[in-house]
Formats: sequence, C-alpha cells, structure tokens
Amino acid sequence: MSAGDFRLAQGGRIDRRRPLQFTFNGRSLGGYAGDTLASALLSHGVWLIGRSFKYHRPRGVFGLGAEEPGALVQLGTGARTEPNIRATQVQLFDGLVATSQNCWPSVGFDIGALANLAKPLIPAGFYYKTFIGPGRPNRAWMIYEPFIRRAAGMGKAPSEPDPDRYERMHATCDVLVVGAGPAGIAAALAAARTGARVVLADEQVESGGHLLGRTAEIDQRPALDWVASALTTLSAMPEVTILRRATVEGAYDHMLFGIVERLTDAVPPDGLPRQRYWQMRARQVVLATGSIERPLAFLDNDRPGIMLASAAAAYAVRYGVRPGERIVLFTNNDWAYRSALDLRQAGCAVEAVIDLRSETGPAARLAEEAGMKVRRGMVVTRALGRTLSAVEVAPMAYDGTRLAGPAERIACDCLAVSGGFTPTVHLFSHAKGKLLYDPEIASFVPGAAPAGFHVAGGCRGSFTLSRTLAEGLAAGAAAAKAAGFGAGAHPPVPTVAAEEHAPPKFIWRVPAARRGKRWVDLQNDVTDADIALAVRENYAIVEHTKRYTTLGMGTDQGKTSNMVGFHILAELTDRAPEQVGVTTFRPPYTPITFGALVGRQAILNHPIRRTPMHEWHEAQGAPFLPNGLWLRPQCYPRGGESVHDAIAREARAVREGVGIVDVSTLGKIDIQGRDAMELLNRVYMNGFSTLAVGKGRYGLMLREDGFVFDDGVTTRLSDTRFHMTTTTVNAARVYEWLEKHLQTQWRDLEVYLTAVTDDWAGIAIAGPKARAVLASVTQADVSDAALPFMGVIEAEVAGIPARIFRISFSGELAYEVNVPADQGLALWEALLESGAPHGVVPYGLEALSVLRIEKGHIVGAEFDGRATPMDLGFERMIARKKDFIGKWALSRPAFHQPGRLQLVGLAALDPKEPIPAAAQLVPSGDGESPQQSHGHVTSVCYSPNLGAEIALGMLADGRDRHGQEIVAVSPLKKRAVRVRVQQPCFVDPEGSRLHG
Repeated sequence: MSAGDFRLAQGGRIDRRRPLQFTFNGRSLGGYAGDTLASALLSHGVWLIGRSFKYHRPRGVFGLGAEEPGALVQLGTGARTEPNIRATQVQLFDGLVATSQNCWPSVGFDIGALANLAKPLIPAGFYYKTFIGPGRPNRAWMIYEPFIRRAAGMGKAPSEPDPDRYERMHATCDVLVVGAGPAGIAAALAAARTGARVVLADEQVESGGHLLGRTAEIDQRPALDWVASALTTLSAMPEVTILRRATVEGAYDHMLFGIVERLTDAVPPDGLPRQRYWQMRARQVVLATGSIERPLAFLDNDRPGIMLASAAAAYAVRYGVRPGERIVLFTNNDWAYRSALDLRQAGCAVEAVIDLRSETGPAARLAEEAGMKVRRGMVVTRALGRTLSAVEVAPMAYDGTRLAGPAERIACDCLAVSGGFTPTVHLFSHAKGKLLYDPEIASFVPGAAPAGFHVAGGCRGSFTLSRTLAEGLAAGAAAAKAAGFGAGAHPPVPTVAAEEHAPPKFIWRVPAARRGKRWVDLQNDVTDADIALAVRENYAIVEHTKRYTTLGMGTDQGKTSNMVGFHILAELTDRAPEQVGVTTFRPPYTPITFGALVGRQAILNHPIRRTPMHEWHEAQGAPFLPNGLWLRPQCYPRGGESVHDAIAREARAVREGVGIVDVSTLGKIDIQGRDAMELLNRVYMNGFSTLAVGKGRYGLMLREDGFVFDDGVTTRLSDTRFHMTTTTVNAARVYEWLEKHLQTQWRDLEVYLTAVTDDWAGIAIAGPKARAVLASVTQADVSDAALPFMGVIEAEVAGIPARIFRISFSGELAYEVNVPADQGLALWEALLESGAPHGVVPYGLEALSVLRIEKGHIVGAEFDGRATPMDLGFERMIARKKDFIGKWALSRPAFHQPGRLQLVGLAALDPKEPIPAAAQLVPSGDGESPQQSHGHVTSVCYSPNLGAEIALGMLADGRDRHGQEIVAVSPLKKRAVRVRVQQPCFVDPEGSRLHG
C-alpha cells in the first residue's frame, strides 16, 4: 500500500524501512514504525476522524498528545476494544484496527449531526430546563429521558472481560523527574551526578519533549544530539531509571505518585503485561511537565484541518507528514513563527502568517526573510468548508473589539493556530500547590511550592530554551540537595542561541462581521455563547460555569479549552482572571484502565469466598447470589421447578416441617481476656454485664453519631471468653472497628480478638421438627429445659465436636451448629441423612430472606446508616445506666422529632400484586404525579405461608400509622401498588414458635 500522499519525501523520526499496515473504518492503510495513528491518518489525507459529543460536528486531528480533544477513536475489537482513545497517543503497530466513534451510520454521514438543527432546544444546561412538559413535568421527562440516555457517551465500552494482564510495582527514589523534555533531562542530569537515585518519567515513546517536533541547537549541535548524549549518560548511571510511555497520573499525599507505564499498544505476547502501574514514593520531585498550546476563538474554528501550530510543525518535523497542501498560521505571539519556519524548512507550503498584533518582533522578520507573507494587525474571522478549504481574514482595531476593514479570503486546507501556552500545572495542583496568575503569558503558574516540589521550564511559564535548561539544572540540583545529596551546585548551562520575543497580545474572542459560533471546547461543543448564557443565568462561578456548560468535562479535561473559557468568563463578568480562578485539578491526568489499577491481583482485590459446603450446593444445581464477598445458594430447584416455586417450597417446608441452611458466612469473632465483658458493654447499646456463661444475647452496635452500625448475637463461653457473631457483610468492618478502639482509645483493656469466620462451618436447623432432627445426630440433651432459647452448649454432633446455639433468624424453633470448617460438609450430609424421615429440606438465601421478612427481622437494608435504634423499634433495649458508643448522640433533638422514618410492615391489598423493590411510599396517587415521599420499601417478598405479597419499609411516623392504606410507587417501573401498614412481624408475633 502507498505510504500516503501527504508523506514528505524525507525527514521525520519514523523508520521508513519498517512499513506497517493498519485498518481505519474498514479501509486498509499504511504507515511506518514510529508513526502514531494520527500521523499515519494525516499522511493519507484523512482529516475527518470522529464526531463531537453534543452536536456530532466533524472532528479531525487538533493536537499532538494528551491534549487532543477531537481525534478520538474506538481502538481494537472484541474484548480488547477501547473507547475514547486519542489517536495522537496510539503508537502504530501492524494489524491495528480503529474506527470512528459517536457516529452512525458512518463518520462521513452521521444522522446524529441532526442535533445541530435542535440547537435552540439544547443550549447550555438544557437538561435542567428544556425537557419539562406541561402539567406533569415528570411524565414528560419519562418520554425524553430514554433518548437522552441513549445519546450520552461517545464510544462503546467492551462487553467482554479484559483478556490482558497488568502489573503493579512499588518503588522509591530520591528524586522523581516528571517530563523528559529539555528541562526534565537537565534536571535528571544535575540530580544524578550527585549520586541520588533518580527516576525520569515521561508519557511519550521518545524522550526530548517539544525538541522532537522542532529544529533547534544546543551547544552548537542539533538539539536532539544533545538529548541523545544526555540519555546515554543517564542510562549508564546505575542509580537512574528512565520510564518511557509512563504517565504520572497523579500526585498524592506524602510524596506518593501514580505512574501508568504503557508497555505495548498491540496485543502483548502470552504471559506478558500490557501496562504497569507504579506507586512511586519520592523524597523530592521536579515537575518539568511543559506547557500546552491553546487555540484562538473565531467563527467556525472547529473545522477539521484546523490544528495547533506546534502540532502542525511536529507532524512535519517528527513524522514527515505535511499537515496540509496550503498552510496558514494564525497567531498572537512570536513562538508560532518557530513553527512556521519549521514547516517551511520541512518542505511545506506556508501561504501566510496572520498575526493579530500590529507590532511584531524579530521572529516575524525571520519569517519574511524565509519568503513567508506576514499579515500584521489581521485576524482570521471565519473558517470555511466542511473540512477546511479557506479562511476569511480582516484587519482588527487595535483594542481588539471590532474589525477595521473588509474581509478577504485565503484558500488553505490547514490552519495552524497559536493563542499562547498554558503551563501544565496539574500535578502541582494535585499536591495543593498555590497558583498565581501571570499576565505576561495570560495563564496561571506555580506559586509557593509544596514541600519537596521543584518546578522548571514550560510548567513554570518559561518558554525559551535557554531558561528551560537553566531552570531544569537548578531544580535538579536543588532537589538532590534537599534529598541529602550534593551541595546544590549544577553543571554549566548548555549554550543556546539567544531568543528575542515581542510580547503577545491576548484576544479571547476574535471579532466577526457576522453571527456565528466561536467554539471553545471542541469535544463537548461549548461556545462563547454558552458561557455567556451561564453568566446570564447566574452560573458565573468558575466551577458552576464548568458544570452548567460542560466546559472542560470531556476526556481531555479542558487541556486546550479551559484557559480560553476562563478568560471569556472573566470578560463577561468584568473580573480579573485571578478573581475568576481555575477549576479543581483532579487525578488522573489522563484516563486509566481499570486493569492497570488492579494489576495481577484482580481476584484478590475482591476475592470470592465460598463456604465449606459450596461444592455440594453447586452439585445440586443451586444458582448463587453474592452476599458481601461470599457466594450463597439462592435456592435448590428440583427438576423443572422455577426459582420462584423453589423458594416458596423451601419457605413452606421450614414453617411446616424442618429445613437446614448454610450460615457459615456469618461473621465470627473470638473475644478473650480479663476485660472482654467491659468491651462488650462499651460497643453494644444494650447491657451485657448480666450475661451468664452458656447464654447468648442479641445486641445492637451504634456508630458515634447514634446510627445503627451492626447487629448480632454474642454468647458467653466462659468468664473471660465470648463468641460474637456479626452480619455477613459487616464482619471485617466490625473486627477492624473493635481493633481500632482497643488499639487507640481503650489501650487499658486486656482483650484479645481473633477473626474466626473461616474456622467454623455453620448450619442452621429450623422448623417445628428441628429438635427431632438434631436429637437424632447427638447424644446431648437439646430439650427446651436443657437448651433454652439463647442458650449454647458444646457437644458432639454426628461424631464431630460442635457448638450448638439455640438461635433463630426464621422465627421458628431453631439451632445453629458450628463445627470446624473442614468438617462442615460431613455434618451437612449427616443432617440430610438423619433428617430424611422428618422431611428435611435444604433452603437457600432467598427462602431465608422470606422467613426473616415474615418475622420482621432486620438486615442491612433496614439499618442502612440512616436508622437509629428508636427508628427500628429498639428503644426499650437501650441501656440507661452505662456508657456505650453512640449513647450521647441518641439525645439529639432531631432523633426524636415527628416525621422520622420508622420500621413498619407492608402488605399488598391485592395479595397477588408484587410490591416494587425500593419503592417510594406516598399517601395516594398513581406514582406519576410528583409528591412528597413519606418513606421507602427496604425488603420485599412473596410469602407462601401467608399467600400474600409483603414487605418491610421505613415510613414517616410509621408506628402511628398501622392500619392505614398507602401506595408503594416506582416511577421507573411505572408501577403503583396499594399497601396496608402494619407491625413488622407478620408471623407469630408472640414468639411461641421459637420458644417451643
């Protein structure tokens, strides 16, 4: 295949001996090793690459790296597909497959572009105000919402598991240098020569920064020769590590930095990782992150073919690609002339340089001497063509508020723009460094640096090569000295040709002779008019403006758009830029794959826990449900039986006969020590000091703020030893909470905790025939007299040493038997065998939930962090004569005011009509008219024992509303069910069954 009609005959840092083939939108194209996807596409004249987010406007290559807002593609296929990938940062490889995204049926003919016709209906903040229908607003929203949700997003997330491997690394260094441009390389050299351990990290595949895309000399030789020599020196030093394609994504507390190293864009060889995530702890850091060129805002400035001047030059110098046949530059500064000269030297046709300044410096004269036309005091007022075909230019009044003459048209297919440079201060801001406004460059620069931080080069607002090198050397030496190496002296600054620059002139909205759109954010389609609308609607605080207009909220996070937008906001509100400020910089600097964060420990970060009887459950064909980290059997369907029928059968069997359930997942903590009883008294709200050996007691734990934290039964095994149970989900939290208090606040208590959840298998035997089944496998006396409710004994069960607890979660006569985990399956099978004459059935998590809802027992759905003991009906349990965690919070007036949500039972008036899960409770209506919610449903089920749909819920003043009829509504499901309020306990409120 041809390498492309826009490929220069020579030049660039690509390897023309290594041609590569790739596919874009089904079209087979060619490139070279060293190309990016963006440069390869440009070499074939592919200007249209994607579509913008909101209006689906055509987008092409605009930048060179992480700042790219428009050239986003869907990379790869199948399980390895990734959305929203910047074509400018994808290294070309053989077999690469990429497609345009956010378009249908094709990028050239996108039906979504019809959104342009609906602009009046979808201005800034439209989702807050446009789609409100007459009469019943939420009814109209139900019509609009599905369409808006389908339109959201750009690319398509993979639907299959990620097949690639990832690594995590932990490392330390004396000096971390971020950025391997001239400032970063100089800093690394200065620090490394002191003997400090230095890590030099840069996001690009090659070191050199902006020197890779321009022509310059250092020490009277090509700048890249100096770079190569410096890298050779650094590579030879054993204490230096150079990380390429490694993005420092965030600066965190205590000098911790996250680094994502991209090892390959292609499919990695078997067993090798695709990316590596470094957690780097540095003693000192040098930020040499450079700066990003920003655009100029004029009419229709979003056409494919318009790009940053530095990017246009870099495509020619670094990749050997003409960014266009006829190039026009539009600038407000002298730095763009450097790009113009590089383009001309590379063999590109530069038609003109449009400089909005009337007074220019030596750079403009050099351009004229090179044969370029320089149009001073002129502006580009408008871009023409679906992809750029021409620009209109006109003289501008000196104050920049109006045009001073008629426009003329210049034919071109590439417009390179430069509105100045914005220092890349993201990492500095992550560390809470203070930013100061510098009017000379119209941007924010680092001010007082946090401890351990040093800043150099473009990141500091220094854009000349000589200052960049000098600051890099000084910062590296200072960082090494602060880390305990060297005396702060640095090597001599390399010689660089003197650079003279005339001051830039900043015009944030180029005047125009006609109406039109000036685009500020090219990804999210934010215009200057959107910012003006936000100001008119009083969203003039910079953070409000950002969210109301979506300025800077795309995948590029406003790297090219924010500074322009903030200055427009300052103009519109008559404030100085420093008064407007900037929005908060948050990590990551660029998007991160979840795989990189997880590393090899994917399953270990969220381990799946299985009970000792798991394989038995699996062999019976039981479907599983997650319960915390555990997998628990949902039910045990018999041949052809539905899940619903199986649950109903199991729940009936427990009420009418006997069933066994695997409860090994309950949290278990062994508590021993002289002060064990005192610990329990402090953490439970009810008293435990009277608990006798061989007895258990139900208890509630509260947080410091008085809300319920967890519940469970704690049993006294001896004078100084207790067995505590917790909910499955909160087992680890309770253990950590107890340890925290013992180690930090109650260090005088002699108590020893051991988490023993995995040591024991637990089986509950429940139902009227439970005692008969248990008696058939043990010689111990399990009668009501010998083992009353809340009692515990130690005995052999089926020949296995066991603890037998008389506890019931179902409301039936029940026992929980704990045996060593490796004996759990043996006990389970013994109970099934000995219980067969009694009709024993295994029951799963769903039947267990049905039984506990029928009995009105609470779980985490009821105490969700917002419920007090009084809300749940446990006020009589609260101890009055002892102190405990959360006691004083219970006296807060808000906890006793009318209107608090209280636990109630709910029964559907139509027994066959299911109550919607998580439904809102309202006094009346069909759920379509907006009204104040009086509460919500927490747990629902069909009760086969009652033959009705029932639920538990939290209802305002619920205990005073027993007998009332209200409505459980679910607007999302478009359902409304009338229910009757009653006490939470539906079955055996007297408790005669469990005491039998």
